Amino acid sequence: MENSIKISGVIITYNEKLNIERCILSLRDITDEIIVVDSFSTDSTRELASALGAKVISHTFEGHIEQKNFAMNQCQHDWILSLDADEAISNELKSSILKVKENTQSNAYSFNRRSNYCGKWIWHCGWYPDVKTRLFRKDAGAWGGRNPHDQFIIGKGQKTTHLSGDLLHYTFYTVEQHKKQIENFSTISAKSYFELGRKSNGFKVIFSPIAKFIRNYFLKGGILDGYYGLLICALSAKATYLKYVKLQKIQKGQKI
Repeated sequence: MENSIKISGVIITYNEKLNIERCILSLRDITDEIIVVDSFSTDSTRELASALGAKVISHTFEGHIEQKNFAMNQCQHDWILSLDADEAISNELKSSILKVKENTQSNAYSFNRRSNYCGKWIWHCGWYPDVKTRLFRKDAGAWGGRNPHDQFIIGKGQKTTHLSGDLLHYTFYTVEQHKKQIENFSTISAKSYFELGRKSNGFKVIFSPIAKFIRNYFLKGGILDGYYGLLICALSAKATYLKYVKLQKIQKGQKI
């Protein structure tokens, strides 16, 4: 349609050969270009993305927020649809986005993200609905938050509309992948907290993980997700514990 907006699909990657095809294919029918910003993958991510028609740009990774802001500036269209490589657009969400292309009423759009953990969809644990703003005009805001948990920050006076349909998030194929990410992300989070002037102490090390587990397993309904719900909530508590332990070490001038 002549009056429909044009959307740039944007993905940041590093060693995502297991996920990149699904992600790109889910964007094909709703975007007018697909940009992949890759942090020098050592697997076949770049080759797979190029074969699927994406424009691949290599760029050194300096942080999730920094990488997504860089990626946004590589796009030729005013509208951005930003996905992580382990995400994909569901059919219902695809229909919602196609309607937005024909009749745009906001400068930013949000939708729910539903996560798949070791083959099981997770509906609780604080993981759902996990609302994300991923479709927006370039000038509507910028990526911010606190690494590694980036979020698109809408500028003052900008309107956000919520769309029906889920963004599908394929988190981990194995529990070991989750544990490995916890080690990595807890280090990034501790460093980020330290840079922001946040402090850790014995009380936080002991009680913050307990509070995290109670919140996610009981208050957020993780108990309803069965075995994996228990596992997710326990590992989330462990991540909180590691974050504050590592922050304490940084405060003492120790290496983490």
